[in-house]
Amino acid sequence: MATSAAFFDLDKTIIAKSSTLAFSRPFFQGGLISRRSVLRSSYAQFVYLVGGADHDQMERMRRYLSELAAGWDVQTVKDVVAETLHFIVDPLVYDEAVALIEHHQLLGHDVVIVSSSGAEVVEPIGAMLGADKVIATRMAQVEGRYTGDIDFYAYGDNKASAIRDLARQEGYDLDDSYAYSDSATDLPMLEAVGHPFAVNPDKALRKAAVDRGWPVLDFTKPVALRRRTPFENRRATAIAAVALGVGAAAAGAAVLASRRARRA
Repeated sequence: MATSAAFFDLDKTIIAKSSTLAFSRPFFQGGLISRRSVLRSSYAQFVYLVGGADHDQMERMRRYLSELAAGWDVQTVKDVVAETLHFIVDPLVYDEAVALIEHHQLLGHDVVIVSSSGAEVVEPIGAMLGADKVIATRMAQVEGRYTGDIDFYAYGDNKASAIRDLARQEGYDLDDSYAYSDSATDLPMLEAVGHPFAVNPDKALRKAAVDRGWPVLDFTKPVALRRRTPFENRRATAIAAVALGVGAAAAGAAVLASRRARRA
């Protein structure tokens, strides 16, 4: 079991857009939403990208999306996401974020995606990225359809509470764990760990990070995952390099000790 974890927000931290709004067109093509809803989602995406999302905006987005999803067939949503995942999300992933995820995995840390988007969207994205676990919003369901209610909203203090619950369950040392986010709404999540990082931060989070001495990271290179060297190959190369480095150091130490012994 990993004793430390790295908790990553998803939207504008790992991917360059809102994960839920990014699927508006496939949902339209799948018969789930109207053309008007696609246009409204596109506008919401624009506002989100340009200005970020404060508490009031997140609440409006939550109400809009939960009301929009009322009556949707759950399996249809899962099928649409599965069929379009690589076309929609793959080109939006920040290269720097993927490298950072792989860095934590190489160190033996569990990687946990923590997102306000729905689990039906976040879980496949987490699997695509090789995350160990996912914390996401859970929509209420009755007889295979969404009711429009929310069982768990992964937002604000709820994110921090879910992280603490998972840490108790998995034995994570939160003081030795990491968290990454772009939004001031995730301050509770960042404060829950010993190593918080602001990634592409909004104005409020940037100020909080500067005031608290937190590192600030700027990710600027969305890249299709399929164009990157497969992680397992690079991981094996990295492990081999480390092993060779350790082996070379050990051999060098042995030679040095041998020379000293002969001189004595």
